[in-house]
Amino acid sequence: MPSQLTAAEFIKRLKSLGSEEESRQHQRYFKTGTGEYSEGDIFLGVRMGPLFDLVKEFGEMPLIEVEKLLESPLHEARAGGLGIMDKQGRRKKTSDSRRKELYDLFMKRIDRINNWDLVDGSCAYVVGRYLFDKPRNVLYKLARSKNVWERRIAIVSTGYFIKHGETEDTYKIAEMLLGDREDLIHKATGWLLRAAGDKDRDKLCTFLTRYGATMPRTALRYSLEHLDKEQRDHYMQLKKTSQPSVRSRQ
Repeated sequence: MPSQLTAAEFIKRLKSLGSEEESRQHQRYFKTGTGEYSEGDIFLGVRMGPLFDLVKEFGEMPLIEVEKLLESPLHEARAGGLGIMDKQGRRKKTSDSRRKELYDLFMKRIDRINNWDLVDGSCAYVVGRYLFDKPRNVLYKLARSKNVWERRIAIVSTGYFIKHGETEDTYKIAEMLLGDREDLIHKATGWLLRAAGDKDRDKLCTFLTRYGATMPRTALRYSLEHLDKEQRDHYMQLKKTSQPSVRSRQ
């Protein structure tokens, strides 16, 4: 473990791992510079493996220092901060009070969570786990947000519920997002529907029978991946013979 569990030390180590070539690749891989898609992000070009190793080393970082990472313009610094939060959120020994602190920090700095990797790498165990035994109204508020990342947080956070056999919120939020304009929401919605279907195949088929003909093609394809070929062909045929899906007001 590093002698100083500070944001400054983390960033210092992070910068030593960067690569200009990787930075260029990351800028192509992550949508940047256009509207909601991570405008102003700086990519150091740190590979995921070394970044995860650094997160493991700094896993006990105090949240006051984690927040400094979230404030950074460096994409990998924010990814590291959220990775530390995720790591703490996953631990069985983490106290209820600490889980609340993690959740509160996430919601306080939700404005700094501005790409799909930052959402997907943190919200299930920071947001979803905290809300598991609590009212989940906040997820429905996020699902109605004008911000694409907040809408993605809403659906991806339900992944923790699915792991514990609860799929109702996933289906309700997926229904809210079926008219979304963003492909990154379609992908997340389809992914979570597929996971929900792994818990209860009949419930997924009921949802697809109702919405498969009109839901976005990307969401449909992702949701079908674990069904058998006959079922996949059936729902894709519904899509082919349907009218174009209605777009939401967003």
